[in-house]
Amino acid sequence: MNVSKNELIEKIESARKLLNASIDKGEDYEEIYRRSVELDGLIEQYIAAGF
Repeated sequence: MNVSKNELIEKIESARKLLNASIDKGEDYEEIYRRSVELDGLIEQYIAAGF
């Protein structure tokens, strides 16, 4: 996957905001966990890309 640094940062920020909103709203654990795993995956991509 070839994603630019800025695109990846935008995806990370978006995922972070969604995760925080889920936590603030008290959504189900499964939804919060899913969003957390998604954010972790994006962060892993960022690190692996060497940005």
